[in-house]
Amino acid sequence: MKTFDLIVIGGGAGAFAAAIRANELKAKTALANAGLPLGGTCVNVGCVPSKTLLYAGEILHHAKHHRVAGVELEVKNFDFQKVVQDELSLVEKLRQEKYEKVLKNLEYVTAIEGKAKFISQNKIEVNGEKLSAEKFVIATGSTANVPPIEGIRETGFVTHIKALKMEKQPKELIVIGSGPLGLEFAQMFSRFGTKVTILQRGDSIFPHSEKILTDRLAEILSKEGITVETNVEVKSARKEGDKKVVSYQIGGVQEEISADEILLAVGKTPNTQGLGLDVVGVEVNKGQAIVVNQYFQTSTKNIFAVGDVTSGPLRLEPTAGREGTLAAENALKGTTLSVDYNAVPYTIFTDPQLAGVGFTEDEQMKQMGVCACRTVSFEDVPKAIIMRRTEGLIKMAIHPQTKQILGVHILAPNAGELIAEAMILVKNKNTIDDVVNSLPMFPTLSEAIKIVALSFTKDISKLSCCI
Repeated sequence: MKTFDLIVIGGGAGAFAAAIRANELKAKTALANAGLPLGGTCVNVGCVPSKTLLYAGEILHHAKHHRVAGVELEVKNFDFQKVVQDELSLVEKLRQEKYEKVLKNLEYVTAIEGKAKFISQNKIEVNGEKLSAEKFVIATGSTANVPPIEGIRETGFVTHIKALKMEKQPKELIVIGSGPLGLEFAQMFSRFGTKVTILQRGDSIFPHSEKILTDRLAEILSKEGITVETNVEVKSARKEGDKKVVSYQIGGVQEEISADEILLAVGKTPNTQGLGLDVVGVEVNKGQAIVVNQYFQTSTKNIFAVGDVTSGPLRLEPTAGREGTLAAENALKGTTLSVDYNAVPYTIFTDPQLAGVGFTEDEQMKQMGVCACRTVSFEDVPKAIIMRRTEGLIKMAIHPQTKQILGVHILAPNAGELIAEAMILVKNKNTIDDVVNSLPMFPTLSEAIKIVALSFTKDISKLSCCI
């Protein structure tokens, strides 16, 4: 039997971060991976391929809708298959550069391809071979949900995995669910020329952000030709010839819509099945996620878990990676390191992008019983006017007494880049005075953060540039 200091189960961002930190600590480590290739969701079927296709759609869209007077551009050709093949080639390249080559340089890490299963608190079995370790980190990720819609399996559908490598572009696409995945894929396919309809169960396309921003984003998507239906209850699906028909209820009225393809974007289920967690007493909640404490420790003290497989508050690639690093250190050194999730930003890579960090107005009201918020239009940001991209909004929440910045949410081009500054402001507990006294470059979109800070104390419509 092979013995290790640490065994990491998984092969994505969280698993690799744990393995890298263990290697730095010179701990003898095994990395057991099954399912997706090395790199997990992000590089193979998540961030890298989806953002590659989104960028292609952006180029296509802005060539036709750049709004610059006196400039006429023509798109001579759009080859869907070639765009997809380019995306898949980039995935292969980054998987080799960022995972396979990295793994080869980890002196103390042994990679094993195969499904791991616990047989005791200190032992797993992989490919019939038994391995033992003092500590474990589980980072097995998650799998797309298939909701209990009558006839959906018989009708057929695609998840994000299949949608990223379609051989043929659908003429019509129904997206069930919104959120980051649904919104990004809806806009991407729409800009490629597919007629897209979003069917969202709730009243917001992304309830975790500010409603004024998500309502504006829904309006923008609608203007681009995407049909956005909220408060929808999908009832059933069926095939009619070469079409797929979805029946749903909205406002008490029964409706039907047909399309070439259905994309499911209704969340993910943690990959906890078949790991033998019951054998070792690791607690799993009703959503099949591993329950962890703030130090990523499970109910079985020598077993830690990170990323999408856990019950943590944010399921993002950066959080998975950081959790993996800290979990490995906590496991091997007995430290109690944790993540401040309130200072972790999110981004939905639509165009404009939707990004945020910290409190929303609703969250501040629930926790403090009061809200000190301001919203500013990008019509008041000179660089946005120059770019002809004034459709965005920025909203900031502060502590009413201390003026500490508690949350920033942005809908704008490159909001994912802008939110990095807001992340530091929230993390470092800066105040609006700190921002007002700063000197951001003019003209830039990042000036929006200073302008919204100014709006708490001044009428920004009466200010000149660079104030």
